[in-house]
Amino acid sequence: MSLQDRTIATIGSGVMAEAMIAGLLRGEQLGADRILASHPRPDRREELQREYSIRTVESNVAAVEQADVVVLAVKPQMVVRVGREIAPALRDGQLILSVVAGATTTALGNVLQRHQIVRAMPNTPARLGRGVTVWYATPDVTDEQRDQAGALLQTLGVELEVDDEKLVAMATAVSGTGPTYVFLVMEALIDAAVHLGFPRHMAHDLVLETLEGSTLFAKASGEHPAQLRNLVTSPGGTSAAALHELESGRLRTVLSEAVWAAFRRTEELGRQLEDATDAPGSRPDRR
Repeated sequence: MSLQDRTIATIGSGVMAEAMIAGLLRGEQLGADRILASHPRPDRREELQREYSIRTVESNVAAVEQADVVVLAVKPQMVVRVGREIAPALRDGQLILSVVAGATTTALGNVLQRHQIVRAMPNTPARLGRGVTVWYATPDVTDEQRDQAGALLQTLGVELEVDDEKLVAMATAVSGTGPTYVFLVMEALIDAAVHLGFPRHMAHDLVLETLEGSTLFAKASGEHPAQLRNLVTSPGGTSAAALHELESGRLRTVLSEAVWAAFRRTEELGRQLEDATDAPGSRPDRR
């Protein structure tokens, strides 16, 4: 489905929303005049206008009133306040697409008093059209709205629809937070190369090209990573010596614990938001 005749508003136009804006424009399915971003700071609005030539407004309500698709991209702790603010402006037929970490569709439905909601977790490579997004649509989402969500998310890279919302929370810990793990490994390898004696700019290029090439090789081969690792590990060789240190340092365990920590935090945020949005006074007065 084409998005050309749709207006998309991002509420809370931070890093993730900007990645989505950049991805949408890169995909050329939507003109800049069809994207509206709300943000309270004038300097941020000017920055987004200058970089992407999109429209910006200070008012979240004004953005919602002009949108066919509302992308909710605020911090988790702002969901209740912003949700109460925009709920009266929402109208039938609007699709709500949330990229708020941890925010369940139950919590969002409580505060927004709407149930046509897509919960999605993209990641920052979406800015280059190379992201991966796992998303879930509530039963109230129509087929047309589901097609709209899929078309929107395809412009950001790979999109994977799931029928179990918990998989979005799990994806938050793996692919959503994944760039953080990769950047830390990248940083550590660059620092190690500098410690060996490489100039920093050369160390940077060596590491980035190695990571990109290894990823492309893994995708092209279709082999399990363990098979690829064995392919390049000779008995008594340099890779074997390096792997011994990595295994002794519990690299696998630390990575697994990091993923589980991110997942537990995602679930914790979800419970907190459900409690907050179910509390007296948390729901908007729609009279």
